[in-house]
Amino acid sequence: QVQLAESGGGLVQAGGSLRLSCAASGRTLSNYAMGWFRQAPGNEREFVAAISRSGGNKGYADSVKGRFTISRDNAKNTVYLQMNSLKPEDTAAYYCAADQALPYASYSVRPQEYDYWGQGTQVTVSS
Repeated sequence: QVQLAESGGGLVQAGGSLRLSCAASGRTLSNYAMGWFRQAPGNEREFVAAISRSGGNKGYADSVKGRFTISRDNAKNTVYLQMNSLKPEDTAAYYCAADQALPYASYSVRPQEYDYWGQGTQVTVSS
């Protein structure tokens, strides 16, 4: 079983940047496809970005495409989410998740397919 811990959230002005990290322990991260999701108060958890085990395939929600970049460093057992040009509507708790069942080059945008979740890190973007 893998444990996930997010960090890097905080308060930033609109137009600013943050980099979120998701550190894994317990098992090597290379065994998992990884995803980032977010949830704002009163809203359902929504897909943000995902990356395959190989790192060669990535997917993004339309709302963040061109602004956010997901990456992984399997040697450091860490996944990152670089967030640029932040907007107030990006305000949410951000969660990383791991999926152990997908093929090597695949990822999923569906939260119900992920097996393990971190506790989340809060991102607040002021206008």
